[in-house]
Amino acid sequence: MGGTAAEWFKGLAWPVEVHFIDATGAACRVVSSSCSAVRFEEVRPVRSFRWSPGLGHYPGWWWAATTGRHVGYESWLERDHVQALDFDQEIVGIASQPFWLRWEGERGQRRHAPDYFARRADGSGVVVDVRADDRIEDKDVEAFAVTAQLCDLAGWEFRRVGEIDPVLRANISPKRTSGGEPPDPFRRTLWRVRASAADHPGGLARFRHRDARCSRPASHSTLGRLGRRQTRLLRR
Repeated sequence: MGGTAAEWFKGLAWPVEVHFIDATGAACRVVSSSCSAVRFEEVRPVRSFRWSPGLGHYPGWWWAATTGRHVGYESWLERDHVQALDFDQEIVGIASQPFWLRWEGERGQRRHAPDYFARRADGSGVVVDVRADDRIEDKDVEAFAVTAQLCDLAGWEFRRVGEIDPVLRANISPKRTSGGEPPDPFRRTLWRVRASAADHPGGLARFRHRDARCSRPASHSTLGRLGRRQTRLLRR
């Protein structure tokens, strides 16, 4: 991994554009100097979460007690960090994949979507990028540096996080807390399916439906339709 954050800014043209989808589903764009006024904790994800066999990572949805709605994650590592945000009493809002950053880098047009935006009770913001230390490449260094600079301009905190502390992870596990499980019976069943899938290699696409009292295991196509139905519910 070469280059420092400061070096990446030599060829960077500001302002960086921020593209997002608001709560009504409208595509919006602001420049970096104006983004602090946007309530990013209420926006929709700028890209979708995919479930399919052989992906090599385990995406899903976490039902956040903080907001009373689902927040997406693309890996177990992201799941751990969204649970930590949900557990944090200072956090009052969470959104996954909140915006695209677009800029002209040293090698042309670039874009990057941070993993999470969180709103604190005092009104300040936190932008979180989740990446294991041993998986950071040169392109990630540039993306994280641009994100950090944007956060500095907006008055937000930027966090690039890796593996979560195992003690914290154990304490915020849904097996140890009341968070994560929605009150509505239908959504609670879906949550239990996803929570059980998270403990099995292959994630949701390889999970066999046990919690909804089906007469036989659900097929991959059934689970795919279930995932798409969840996405439609979240977009209403």
